[in-house]
Amino acid sequence: MTPNLEQNSRSPLNSLSEKENKSKNPSVVITVRIDEELNSNLESIKRDIGISKANLIRYYLEFSQCLIKQKNSVKSLDDQDFIIIIRSFFRDIIEKVEEGEQISLGDKLARFINSISLVKNKVDDLNFKLGLCNNLGFFRKYIDDQNYVLISKKFGPKKFVEAFIWQLFTKKEFNSRYTEEELKGSKNLTQQYNKEIHPVDRISSYYSFEFAKMPEE
Repeated sequence: MTPNLEQNSRSPLNSLSEKENKSKNPSVVITVRIDEELNSNLESIKRDIGISKANLIRYYLEFSQCLIKQKNSVKSLDDQDFIIIIRSFFRDIIEKVEEGEQISLGDKLARFINSISLVKNKVDDLNFKLGLCNNLGFFRKYIDDQNYVLISKKFGPKKFVEAFIWQLFTKKEFNSRYTEEELKGSKNLTQQYNKEIHPVDRISSYYSFEFAKMPEE
């Protein structure tokens, strides 16, 4: 079996991985031999989700950027514990805690991504980190026509997302005072928040921020 590792599909938004493949990552061809049972399983999965076998294999290989399959276990690249959880359940849990805790959780989760990237010597590589977020199921890696990173609101509540993206892009801790309650009670704090975080209204179903833009290539 010889899968072609070039991208075959385009997103309606500008996909970061697409730009990356065109400008920096020349494609390669690999050949692997698998048994018939595994091949039948891949055939079944590709039919169920409606993609080619080459794309299916590529998606599995992309997990090697963040997960390691060992003989009797799977572990994260930086040897931290991890869990797999349904996105809607994860979001429901976060929405039930107060905004201060949402900020803390967003910061910790982004630090996890930064930690994995550090192991790969790519802690400043936004392309790589957004790819991890995509591969781990946090949110799809989308860039609009003005290079804004778009984060699906399905990822989590506003303050959780803000803290996560701030830590991911700046590697700095999000201001714990930027809760809606504190912002409503302080004009100066609101001005500071708007200047520093600067939410941008790009698409209604996505969060976007002035600081979360990809640099021009």
